[in-house]
Amino acid sequence: MSGDAELDDMGPVDWIVLGWPGRRPDGGELAPMIVDLADRGIIRVLDIAFVAKGDDGSVEALDLDHLGADSPFAVFAGAASGLVDHADLEEAAAAMDPGDSAAILVYENRWAAPLAIALRRSGGLLLADGRIEIQALIAALDALEAASA
Repeated sequence: MSGDAELDDMGPVDWIVLGWPGRRPDGGELAPMIVDLADRGIIRVLDIAFVAKGDDGSVEALDLDHLGADSPFAVFAGAASGLVDHADLEEAAAAMDPGDSAAILVYENRWAAPLAIALRRSGGLLLADGRIEIQALIAALDALEAASA
């Protein structure tokens, strides 16, 4: 399959930054859940990168060797598309506290691929997308409840 044809069959691609206190991301229950989503075809992990922010504010890219063979993220060895670069690590670190670490995950939403394919085949375009953060949803529901009380 050519690169263009493969792109035509893709679903939307998202990224998230997940942070933890300390210099070693703790995937705990999270990493197996990501693997499960990938195994079930719901997502496809395109890239995963790790970053630590020093106490002095310095930014350090972490690889799986830094995390250790016992890391729950070890299963993602080789998941690197080149989509995440050092500028992305710097941007992620800007949201982190000194001494903390994070994982940057880039993934395709395989569940949405049929919708995206149908949109493209009909000549349509995705004009905008976004995400409502849970904190904003809770605040809106609280405001609605307070207004109706």
